[in-house]
Amino acid sequence: MRILIATDAWQPQVNGVVRSLESLSKALNEQGVEVDFLSPQGYATLPLPTYREIRLALVGWRSIKKRLDGQGFDHIHIATEGPIGFAVRRYCLETGHPFTTSFHTRFPEYIRERVPIPEWVSYGVLRRFHNAGNGLMVATPSLARELEQRGFNRPRIWSRGVDHQRFHPDRAVPLSLPRPIFLYAGRLAPEKNLSSFLGLDLPGSKLVIGDGPARAALQQAHPRAHFLGAMPSDELARYYAAADVFVFPSRTDTFGMVVLEALACGCPVAALPVQGPLDTIGTSGAGVLDFDLRTACIEALTIPRERARTHALTFTWANSARQFLDNIAAVYDHRGTAPIARPVARPNLRKKASKGAPAE
Repeated sequence: MRILIATDAWQPQVNGVVRSLESLSKALNEQGVEVDFLSPQGYATLPLPTYREIRLALVGWRSIKKRLDGQGFDHIHIATEGPIGFAVRRYCLETGHPFTTSFHTRFPEYIRERVPIPEWVSYGVLRRFHNAGNGLMVATPSLARELEQRGFNRPRIWSRGVDHQRFHPDRAVPLSLPRPIFLYAGRLAPEKNLSSFLGLDLPGSKLVIGDGPARAALQQAHPRAHFLGAMPSDELARYYAAADVFVFPSRTDTFGMVVLEALACGCPVAALPVQGPLDTIGTSGAGVLDFDLRTACIEALTIPRERARTHALTFTWANSARQFLDNIAAVYDHRGTAPIARPVARPNLRKKASKGAPAE
């Protein structure tokens, strides 16, 4: 089985979309599936306004057609709604190739933070983009319900996993800071609602790991917080394991992979009871969800670290990959032509799969 994933988000970007796709690729390869990526690499790019580290490919559908014709992909999945995504979407519609899409980012809310474009306009564009496909993969049931209410067709659940070896409680780095230590990790951008965390009256210390367009303003407004910048996953895991509480103040994330990473390191979570945390934390007892974020932070200090780790163990990339393949198989089952088979159901396909390693 050979799958093409088209994505506008790719290395050297460091975000949840890129890390999800990299981890999915590895898990699919382990299940006998070859994955190729079509990304901005190899194309001229321009920086996205307000997100200069995100570069948009200057690409048209004809160049995409020339690149993809005759490649023999069993399935095409479009991960993002950027220039690459739109060009591959047109290629699939022009050639009649079935394709699925996924919804990772709430662009309508992010756009509204920067320019006066109503959300209903942006959601209309996204609805048209995704409804042309044969299935829309979303991370959580609550997001699937919301998008259905907004008129999106065929949402299917594709959850996420976490690397339990990389993100482990035993990896803690020594920190000579007053305890307790409250940690945030992720992009530093307006939609992440970081001021609601950094402005809290909390004991101990606040750590912020990551970078983004809001960093300079946040550092100036909150000089007592410790800003460590962006760091690779292996190093980040050491800070997760050393912190006392991971604080996730976002109201707009569709999932929040950093939440799972913190839990896997034994770090309880304090978050708002909104989409994302409601699905990943729920009633597990691995975190505290409260619209009073300070209350959530203080109460999370009482959660045993082993409870956080145990909950994280229920999320695996192997299960995530199986969900992804089942969603693809459903496309061809519905069409009555089934070149895509679930590896779990037909293990002989694994033996025939290409030995090529996934692009990473």
